[in-house]
Amino acid sequence: MMTRFALTSLAAGVALATLATHVQAQEEWTMTTTWPDNLDLIQIDRHWAELVNQLAGDELQINFRAGGTLMPGTEVFDATETGSIEAAGDWPGYWAGRSPAFSPLATTTSLFNGVDYLNWIQQWGGFELYQEVYGQYNMVYLPYGITNNESGFRGGTPIESLADLEGKRLRLSGRDQGRVLEKLGGSQVTLAGGEIYQAIERGVVDGAEFSTPGVDYKAGFNEVADYWLTPGWHQSASVFGVMINQDAWDALSEETQEKLKIAADATMAWSLAWSERQSTEGTVKFLEDGTTINQLSEEDLAEIQDITNEVIVQGACEDPMHAKIYHSMISYMEHYANWRDISAPYNMSRVTDNLPSLEEIEACMEQ
Repeated sequence: MMTRFALTSLAAGVALATLATHVQAQEEWTMTTTWPDNLDLIQIDRHWAELVNQLAGDELQINFRAGGTLMPGTEVFDATETGSIEAAGDWPGYWAGRSPAFSPLATTTSLFNGVDYLNWIQQWGGFELYQEVYGQYNMVYLPYGITNNESGFRGGTPIESLADLEGKRLRLSGRDQGRVLEKLGGSQVTLAGGEIYQAIERGVVDGAEFSTPGVDYKAGFNEVADYWLTPGWHQSASVFGVMINQDAWDALSEETQEKLKIAADATMAWSLAWSERQSTEGTVKFLEDGTTINQLSEEDLAEIQDITNEVIVQGACEDPMHAKIYHSMISYMEHYANWRDISAPYNMSRVTDNLPSLEEIEACMEQ
């Protein structure tokens, strides 16, 4: 028969073992992002990391580092893929050189608005397509940020219509965006976000786009750009998220994985409202500083849509995965139109009946 001392010792040993198991079970991740501290988009990444630490702090702690503090932003994809770090916040369009399929996962030219991305990701199969594309690179992807359409072009000389784009050198992100611009008579210049201010100031470019009005203002573009062309047709909405190394993800319990997904959904809702508030306040500040705003006419926007449709079909014929994603997006818009159009003006999506041809995309997919 065990003595009371032996029983007490056994209980203490079990308690210590349980505590040790609990401590050992806590994962610690290093996470960085493509955004440095001076670009406000980092707030989306930081919001998710902090929320995960609150929801799953006993199982997982994320050590979040600003972009550029561990490695250049261009290297975070490789670092996450190989497991050098467990996670990194990104904008999928930065990886379009690896696969054009990343481009529509990040943004569309004159197609989705912010709510369209939210609907498509959550209910029309978008989430699974992010997993399919990033999964080819040993990663899980949680989209957790949405911003609505971007500002448009800013510069030192006015652009009032599409005719004024002829011969202009414009900083612009995205392959499809560049193709549309070229058909409009302009030429695409690729610059990192941190190089835009000086490029405008020195006249290296005639104009530049970067992000939403709130982000643009905090980047100081009001100091070098007196003119602003709207709307931001080149990125009618944008998605941001976190790349997670597959092995790091698999090491988590299903319960912890679910908490990360919950944090992503919560951050996505927060980001859309946060961005719209920041865009409003940024616009007010640009106007107070004397910025002149020019808006494209309905005729100009219709021409952009026609060219966009051609470019989307062109891209679909070049890459099967690119085609699959756009087929899903356009199918969503056609399906949602059954309710969306009869609920106007209270609808929650962009209304347009001028869409890329599903039949042409399907023909490309069959080749």
